[in-house]
Amino acid sequence: MLTRKQRDLLEFIHKRVQRDGVPPSFDEMKEALDLRSKSGIHRLITALEERGFIRRLAHRARALEIVKMPDAVERPGFEPRVIAGDRTDPPRGAMPVEAAAMEVPVMGRIAAGTPIEAISQIETHVAVPHQMMRAGRSHYALEVRGDSMIEAGINDGDIVVIEEGSTADNGDIVVALVEGQEATLKRLRRKSGMIALEAANPAYETRVFRDDQVSVQGKLVGLIRTY
Repeated sequence: MLTRKQRDLLEFIHKRVQRDGVPPSFDEMKEALDLRSKSGIHRLITALEERGFIRRLAHRARALEIVKMPDAVERPGFEPRVIAGDRTDPPRGAMPVEAAAMEVPVMGRIAAGTPIEAISQIETHVAVPHQMMRAGRSHYALEVRGDSMIEAGINDGDIVVIEEGSTADNGDIVVALVEGQEATLKRLRRKSGMIALEAANPAYETRVFRDDQVSVQGKLVGLIRTY
């Protein structure tokens, strides 16, 4: 799922590449999307790149390449599966699966630069063990797209369980809303009035913002992997 702005930008770039053979300039993108500054275009391009829709090409003018366009039809709901093995005890670090579970809404997809709109539309539900959740708190789930948090054990296609809230400690993995426009799953660090949003993949740079540019939408409390 993309925001309207992200979809509009992707479609604009796609049409211009088809027509002219090269992507539009940043000024042309800014004018087409009626944005006040090119920084908004940079954020949208970063979001599209990290979700795998476009690729930046080195050493070329207007170096953007369309990798894919959004699916015409959203993927249907999924059912998590537990695969039995030789062990009767759960592996170290894994949570035992119990029958008691709660249905939690899956509110869309998230990566480095996923739209906040995705967190306001329920796509399906997933059964989450009670042990992952704190009593009396609201929770939601998001489907991960991309590999920006892969070294934290969060893979493309995983479902992350988020405890809704506006506070987090240094080092927590959070859903952070950047400048009221873009939500991203990152590790949060605070220092001297600034907030760093760290990826868990050396291929992605740490993004640093003023404290007033970032608001926490929730923190990671669990993960569900499907096969």
